[in-house]
Amino acid sequence: MNGDTTIPSKLRIITPDLQQNGMPDLATIEGQEMINHYIDDSIDLIIIDNISCLAPSIKENDASDWAVLQTWILMLRSNGKSVLLVHHSGKGGTQRGTSKKEDVLDTVIFLERPNDYEASQGARLIVRYEKNRGFFGDDAKPFECQLCKNDKDEFKWITKALEESTYESVINLFNGGLSQAEIAEDLDIHKGTVSKYVKRARQEGKLTRQEDK
Repeated sequence: MNGDTTIPSKLRIITPDLQQNGMPDLATIEGQEMINHYIDDSIDLIIIDNISCLAPSIKENDASDWAVLQTWILMLRSNGKSVLLVHHSGKGGTQRGTSKKEDVLDTVIFLERPNDYEASQGARLIVRYEKNRGFFGDDAKPFECQLCKNDKDEFKWITKALEESTYESVINLFNGGLSQAEIAEDLDIHKGTVSKYVKRARQEGKLTRQEDK
């Protein structure tokens, strides 16, 4: 992204575009063995993107179907490898299929767009930890991140605490003319939270209008 197109020698991408016989099914022993061939001591992280495409024989709502893939993941972990599984959420916003897949996972991360997201903002996300084994407190708090380009034409991830992100959104919407009730509805937060942030912003001199509608 910063002009250096060199691909690290440890980075190995197995893509369906280059497979004559399609991608291996990771829910089968045969499919796992095909991938194991590429996993040597130099590999620390295996990214499976995504479960539905790379383990198509799994019935998402059947917990027993997950067992074969789960056993493989545990084997990789016992060999010192980290495994990142990418999965899609359903229409209700929660993960599709059985929650059995979470049993062996150390961390479950849920990504969502902010309520005031605009397409022009590109990769702007809220990151929430739904399971956090091994870390807690401030490290487990949700946050917002956005991929931005700096003055050197380099892409960098900018992060901020979710509370601060919401505070800034309240300021922008209030200065844009919305009432506190409209802001609460727009951001899906409590009216009391909006009132608290407006009061804080007024004290800090960040409001361009002083009265609510």
